[in-house]
Amino acid sequence: MAQAAQSDGDRPMSVQIVQAKIPEDILKDSVLAHVAAAYFAVGKRLERRTRCSATRGFILSALRHGAALNQNQIATQMGLDRTVVHRAVKTMLKEGLLSQKKGKSGRALLLHLTAKGETYHQALIQHRRNADEKLRQALTAHERCTLIRLLQLIANLEV
Repeated sequence: MAQAAQSDGDRPMSVQIVQAKIPEDILKDSVLAHVAAAYFAVGKRLERRTRCSATRGFILSALRHGAALNQNQIATQMGLDRTVVHRAVKTMLKEGLLSQKKGKSGRALLLHLTAKGETYHQALIQHRRNADEKLRQALTAHERCTLIRLLQLIANLEV
């Protein structure tokens, strides 16, 4: 993926990034494929920079503001596979980002962010804000408004 992010002539960056996964004829005619490619490209760059997978980020977000959830609740809430959540939680417990306590029902182990986890989560948020600011600076005010309007149109599109 890293090589795909480099300039390659006249092809747009999104074409370069997803070329290996999406056939050229689909990409050529698909606005949605380009939107997805741009979103995932930025996500992958943030993952590399922060060394935090999307799964870990989702878990941290689910437990923000003092929330206490068990692994199944996180998986359901975030639309993630339970096994993937279990593996990530196990690692995050070892790293000291999460703690777990028995719930009132006695069976489920509720997860909480530790102070270290809160700090880590805040650092991730700052990385995302920095990326957002870079994009904000790269676009004019008119381009930002147009982009947001177009993305809202796409998000609300009845298919």
